[in-house]
Amino acid sequence: MRKLVAALVVGTTLVAASPRPAHAGAAVDAALALGAFAVFNQLFLAPFWARPVYAAPPPAVYTAPVYVPAPVTYAAAPPRPPLVNREVVYPHGRYVLTGDGVTAAYQWFWVPNPPAGPPPPPPR
Repeated sequence: MRKLVAALVVGTTLVAASPRPAHAGAAVDAALALGAFAVFNQLFLAPFWARPVYAAPPPAVYTAPVYVPAPVTYAAAPPRPPLVNREVVYPHGRYVLTGDGVTAAYQWFWVPNPPAGPPPPPPR
């Protein structure tokens, strides 16, 4: 009987000395309940549910290596520049186009024809 009274006194003291839970809301209550349920399952129910599962390893299959040649790629030739008439000829001279339009700007230059030579000597 003394042991029973001592156990009741210790239990009552522990309950009275424990802090009161704060009322944080339904979401916190649900989270605490789920956490307690998970701990309970791991401690008490997991040994009954967990059965070791053994699976046979897959059979080893060996095949000969297969040679697959790398795809051949051909480098394309650079595109040819468009054909541009670089000279415009007139009876008294010509225009000459210089530059490529990419690294050097296009520029036209006038090149006059050389003057005519002296007249031929008169016939004798």
